[in-house]
Amino acid sequence: MLRSAAEIAMMREAGRVVARTLAAVSAAARAGVRLIDLDAMAADLIADAGAKPSFLGYHPQWAPTPYPGVLCLSVNHAIVHGIPDGYLLADGDVLSIDCGAHLDGYHGDAALTIGIGTVDDEAIRLMDTTERALSAAIEAARPGAKMGDISHAVELVARAGRYGLPPSLGGHGIGTEMHEDPHVPNTGRAGRGLTLREGLVIAIEPMLIEGGRDTGRTLDDGWTIVTTDGSRAAHFEHTIAITSDGPTILTIE
Repeated sequence: MLRSAAEIAMMREAGRVVARTLAAVSAAARAGVRLIDLDAMAADLIADAGAKPSFLGYHPQWAPTPYPGVLCLSVNHAIVHGIPDGYLLADGDVLSIDCGAHLDGYHGDAALTIGIGTVDDEAIRLMDTTERALSAAIEAARPGAKMGDISHAVELVARAGRYGLPPSLGGHGIGTEMHEDPHVPNTGRAGRGLTLREGLVIAIEPMLIEGGRDTGRTLDDGWTIVTTDGSRAAHFEHTIAITSDGPTILTIE
């Protein structure tokens, strides 16, 4: 699905809502704060902006129940899809905050990972490397390039840092639905796959595993995906549009 300039402009507004929500929740996340309270904060912010949460009630075929939160909040060994609950954040935690919102029928989706209080050097390296992988992938997303160029850019940064990449997880097309074709893998060969065309809008989302293994498993809640070895993970994401001028990030202020 290729989007018009007008549609991309509408998605940009949804992206601003997501960016503002992520910034506010990140600032509020500190030791002693409950995940469920961060989720309630996000719900209020999205509603105040005249938008609606993309995640709440989302029910893909593979999930046993609709998603119960506004945010995905994944702590330490949780890679993605962590459900907000009564967990109290602690000093040294690594927290992934994933937010989606839709406005006038168009979605935005982004994520970032932060440290709570004082985190160790390896946590900082994990987060920094994951963010660099996202930046490299965005830079590769230009008209005429291939999907494999995006995937290869993520994989190069991850492997250089000796990190694992959970199999089958990656980014996605986005527009009037939160998840659309095409899938955006985090591993791949440069020069292969779908040709990127002007008007394509995708969410790119590297997820790196500290233990270096390309594995993950889903908890009994049917949603939370965690590392199999208990090592930490980090997750960064932006929604971007491919334009004649190159990639345009839609989920920034």
